[in-house]
Amino acid sequence: MQINVRGKNVEVTPALQEYVVKKLRKLEKYFNTQAEAQATLDVVREDHIVEVTISFNGLLLRAEEATGDMYASIDLVVDKLERQMHKHKTRINRKLRQQGLKELGEKLAGLGKAEKETAEPRVVRMKSFVMKPMPMEEAILQLDLLGHDFYVFTNADTEEINVLYKRKDGNYGLIEPA
Repeated sequence: MQINVRGKNVEVTPALQEYVVKKLRKLEKYFNTQAEAQATLDVVREDHIVEVTISFNGLLLRAEEATGDMYASIDLVVDKLERQMHKHKTRINRKLRQQGLKELGEKLAGLGKAEKETAEPRVVRMKSFVMKPMPMEEAILQLDLLGHDFYVFTNADTEEINVLYKRKDGNYGLIEPA
């Protein structure tokens, strides 16, 4: 794994650099391909912020932690990244197991059909609707009333299409064109 460590508002000492590299090397066991890690160390007032972004196989993992101690922040970020990788691997393994069980079930059922080719994902349903311009507050109300995870609307203030989504922490996020 290629690791790049840089500092913002802080000088990255050789000891700090070595500690970050040593900790991030522990994550190499999760990668079977070449991965690239970007670690940014920052100090804002009393907070020591560590942000790490790892990219491999088109997947992007990112974690950020802030504590009163730089070394503690590094440890917490690595733990967070390790949990993310474990979660990702578990999800992939579960998907492969389910796919394997499905294929086994088809064979046991004696379908006698030729092996199915793996089909590309395709659009199975299309939906169109009229979007009237509305303020963000009304879009939030609509999102809650519908019980969906996201809501596409025309923002009355900017007259552009926006996407409003519900975050895991209960707050809302807004995606708007640049």
